[in-house]
Amino acid sequence: MANRQSLKSKQRQMISESFRLGALLALVGGFLDAYSYTTRGQVFATAETGNIVLMSLNLSRGDFRMALHYLLPICVYALGILVVKNVEDNANQHHLIVIHWRQIIIFCEACVLMCVTFIPQTPRMNLLANVLIAFVSSMQVQSFRKLKGLGFATTMCTGNLRSAMDRLHCAYRDKSRAELINGLRYLGIIFSFVVGVFISYRLTQRWGTHAMPAAVCVLVVVFVLLVREPREFEM
Repeated sequence: MANRQSLKSKQRQMISESFRLGALLALVGGFLDAYSYTTRGQVFATAETGNIVLMSLNLSRGDFRMALHYLLPICVYALGILVVKNVEDNANQHHLIVIHWRQIIIFCEACVLMCVTFIPQTPRMNLLANVLIAFVSSMQVQSFRKLKGLGFATTMCTGNLRSAMDRLHCAYRDKSRAELINGLRYLGIIFSFVVGVFISYRLTQRWGTHAMPAAVCVLVVVFVLLVREPREFEM
């Protein structure tokens, strides 16, 4: 019993699972989606469902050139997940104590996004920008998958909406305050995503591709918050 209580206490200390951090990352996710749509050819670069559909449609039409065009960000998205797993495994193996492995991911994401700021707006360069955004988005999704112990995503809303409705239904059925709070947390994450979209639209209308540093600033805040992340409690 004592060990179980100790484990629960440790889980509560996970900064990476806090609502505050999840909301900030969801804001970045919404920002990136709106940024890629408004400044980089009207595509959504943070989730690959659309790219998979478009790739499949072009394959069915026999347009293999366009199919490869959509296959590239899918592959890069998958690569980002593998990179995160490699960083996490190496960090745990070498027992990093100076910096948390999630801070390494956030630092890399911020650097890549800052570089995206200066990529010219041409069809070919927009593809490069969207590929880079897809890469760091997958790194973010893979690194931050839990909200108070519950699964969630920071760069897409479909799963979060499903989870919110599921938890709210359980709250109504079981008269559970805990489930109500969980459902509201999911809705809060979705709201943060929407705020990110709003901010991105406003800033890109004024500064175009040079609005990206706003998202980088939020990532800097995330990096600082992760300083207190316990390193001995990896899940």
